[in-house]
Amino acid sequence: MATSVAEFLQGLSPRRRPELPETSAGTVRFDVRDEGHTEHWYLTLRDQRLDVTRSSADADLVIRGDREAFDRLANGRTHTFALLIRNDLTLRGDVRLLMTLRRVFPGPAEARHPREVARRGDGRR
Repeated sequence: MATSVAEFLQGLSPRRRPELPETSAGTVRFDVRDEGHTEHWYLTLRDQRLDVTRSSADADLVIRGDREAFDRLANGRTHTFALLIRNDLTLRGDVRLLMTLRRVFPGPAEARHPREVARRGDGRR
């Protein structure tokens, strides 16, 4: 079953996330457009924790796009940079936070980690 970006963000707990760099800190706002209105999601990153609230406050990085694009991101169907290149998402602010935040979103189901491929030595694509 597909997960909406709202469900995905609500499901993020403020637990410690070892996949996030210890030195990363900042705020990110998602402006999710849907049928003439905009939902705002505010993420605060510090101490390898990610807190999610609903706010339209200023943030270090603001990412805007349609609900469909954010839903594809939340489901791992599309990579963040593919959405940016196609102009499905736009951003303003500290791009370094985007590099950190992309670790939180799932990747495509068929994706494999390069180290795992090297360990197996199968080189399948």
